[in-house]
Amino acid sequence: MFGNRRKAAEDEQARFALVVQLRDLAFFEGFAPAELDRVADLAEEVEALPGAVVIDQGRVGMECFVVLEGQASVFVGSDLVATVGPGTMIGERSLVDRGPRSASVIAETPMRLVALDMGDFETLLQEMPKVHERVLTMLGARIEANEARRQD
Repeated sequence: MFGNRRKAAEDEQARFALVVQLRDLAFFEGFAPAELDRVADLAEEVEALPGAVVIDQGRVGMECFVVLEGQASVFVGSDLVATVGPGTMIGERSLVDRGPRSASVIAETPMRLVALDMGDFETLLQEMPKVHERVLTMLGARIEANEARRQD
């Protein structure tokens, strides 16, 4: 396990700061304040230093992350396939399909992330149709990108 972890909303000031930050991320665009508060209630905040393996290809996925700050590189094998930054959800695919991680994600800069374990992720999918819709849209786009990359 990488980085320092703490309950995301351990006090009212931290909860408010996280809700404000979530509100400004593309993934959570259009969410009601109560929905963002629920995300803060379920999540843990995690810090990652440059070089940290946030997601390890081939391992079983137990949580997913939303990038709050920082940048990371996404590798399939040794091939760099993407760079991700604030507002990107990573690691959700293996929670959806219960398969092994399909890529590795390595922190390139210091990062802050929101972590959702499998149970909390499933809670959000059930309670918030917007989360479900955005995860499916994101997965579809990634599948298309992977197919395009294979054809090149």
